[in-house]
Amino acid sequence: MARNTTGRKSTIYDIAKATGSSTSTVSMVLNGTWARYRIKEDTANRILACAQALGYNVNLSARGLRLSRSGLAGMIIPHYRNRFFAGLAETFEDEARRRGLCPIVVGTQRDPAVELSVTQTLLAQRVEWLFVAGVRDPAPLNALCDKAGVPSINLDLPGPGAPSIVSDNRGGARALTDRLIDKMLARGASPAELILLGGIDGEYATEMRIAGFRDAFDARRLKPPAAHAIECCGYSPDAARQALARRYATLGRLPAGMLMNSITAFEGLVRFASGLPWDIWQRTAVGCFDWDPFAARLPFDVTMLRQDVQKMIAEAFALLDAPDTTPHPTIMVPTRFMRTLDDDTTALDETRGA
Repeated sequence: MARNTTGRKSTIYDIAKATGSSTSTVSMVLNGTWARYRIKEDTANRILACAQALGYNVNLSARGLRLSRSGLAGMIIPHYRNRFFAGLAETFEDEARRRGLCPIVVGTQRDPAVELSVTQTLLAQRVEWLFVAGVRDPAPLNALCDKAGVPSINLDLPGPGAPSIVSDNRGGARALTDRLIDKMLARGASPAELILLGGIDGEYATEMRIAGFRDAFDARRLKPPAAHAIECCGYSPDAARQALARRYATLGRLPAGMLMNSITAFEGLVRFASGLPWDIWQRTAVGCFDWDPFAARLPFDVTMLRQDVQKMIAEAFALLDAPDTTPHPTIMVPTRFMRTLDDDTTALDETRGA
């Protein structure tokens, strides 16, 4: 095998691609734990020879720490405040335990400094891989993992430094927008009144949902949504409540249709709703790109879209087990409509009967 002469630092992903191995197998060989995982000696020798040929520099201090298997699997998430991130964490924990590992999940509150610090701490604790969920820029964290010889997977928000698993935000938002437009037309309301609230300007998930929102109008040959119809007010419930209050004050009523960009933004809508007569809400079509069964107890109709956390975690672990490919893949997992009384393990796809 020719030595790497490109000047670019070789990574475990390069070794995985060159040897047809998974990144987790490469990591175990480079960390000296391959025998514990019943990896064949000739496989280990082939990987080590490839690493040497590619000029891969093993972090000796990290290798010294990792000579014995830690049995730890790491994950970082923004918070536990909604079912999506809590569901990712719970499903990750279940699969890690099934594989005989002890899961460590840490909330980082979307703070880049905390994300970096937590990643460094988890690597020092010798986690055997790290799932990075909901991080707007995962590249620095992926680089730290790669330097330590630890495979990483990005969830929810993608990045070029590692394989990524994301929801089909664009397709889901288009389907949800279509459903809301149908409801508005059935009530005699103009689709031009439909608004999208929540999310962060420039963030991958938000941009894809905005694109899906616009796609639905374009597919029907409707006039594109006005600039003021889309407001990226963040994910805070209070920010969404204030944004809705401003629109109510301007219109003197609620918009005829509202698509909330997350369950926390939807929480802001519910807070605002608590101060209004309930009959007002019967005139509005409401949708949410997220799901919570408690919405069934609200006195108005709401269409909710569920992100499939079980499928996302299954795809992530499948990538760990598979030979690595470069460039790193981004896998999109479909969303589905939910009946609000369904739970997240037995729910049926409502689209079949809609």
